[in-house]
Amino acid sequence: MADTHRSLSDFVANFQIEQRPVRGRAVRMGAGSLSPILHRHDYPKNLARVLGEAVTLAALVGSSLKFDGRLLVQAEGDGPVKMLVGEYRTDGGVRGYARFDAEAWAHLDKVNKGAAPHMPQLFGTAGRLGLIIIQDNPAIQPYQGIVPLWKGTLSECAEDYFAQSEQVPTRIRLSVAEFERKGEPAQWVSGGMMVQRIAADTARGDTDEAWNEAQALFTTITDQELVDPDLPMEQLLYRLFHEQGVRMEPPVTLDDRCSCNEERLVSTLKAMSDESLRELVEPDGTLSIDCQFCGRHYTVPIETVTGSAN
Repeated sequence: MADTHRSLSDFVANFQIEQRPVRGRAVRMGAGSLSPILHRHDYPKNLARVLGEAVTLAALVGSSLKFDGRLLVQAEGDGPVKMLVGEYRTDGGVRGYARFDAEAWAHLDKVNKGAAPHMPQLFGTAGRLGLIIIQDNPAIQPYQGIVPLWKGTLSECAEDYFAQSEQVPTRIRLSVAEFERKGEPAQWVSGGMMVQRIAADTARGDTDEAWNEAQALFTTITDQELVDPDLPMEQLLYRLFHEQGVRMEPPVTLDDRCSCNEERLVSTLKAMSDESLRELVEPDGTLSIDCQFCGRHYTVPIETVTGSAN
């Protein structure tokens, strides 16, 4: 029963509009993935929604990777939110966290009277969005594409990324909401969808008309439809594209799973200077470190990473 529930609420999948030069992906996240992440951190509601969008976007984009690795959606700037990270790994694990100035956030919330802030309000005039691809093969350098966070929403900024860095016409929708049902704990749910135009070639000919048609249908999606737990994603796709015919491929299950471990932490600490490490050492000669993503606590003896207790 649990596996059936997860397959309906925590997955990412490709879909194909039949006989159209358009490819797409859809994601739905809830009790097994996004909800525990957002509840664990207990951020202000509007910040939690933006973080949820980042994790959802990471799954949408990262699920296209053809190698073992991970994709990070990383937004940073000089506004109330200093950094926000959503991560998808090709084994289906997702995680995320945000770092923000509580006082500046409270001021922004007061100015907006509780309304959702736009990207420049969150990250300031220097805000930027990075999509970072990291392969598990350490011999291959990470790839990073960056665009400014000038648009109102994260999805609009992500569309700019694909237009500038990938030069692929792309439309993206993201929605995050918290649902409360009688007798059940509140759950965060997200939904996301993206469509991309496939370039014209000799076989396909001109793809303008098909792409314009797909975009017009895509714009009719509502935020409520994307996150509605009672509306399976297959039904939403059929509602949008039934006249053309649409087929959703087998999904990849997503879950809340942090990749932190002591071995990786020790390796990171060893790369730091001894002077920097000793500034962090506790009176008992250990380094006390919490994972920013999952909150797991690590205690590492200083001699493990410097070779000296002094």
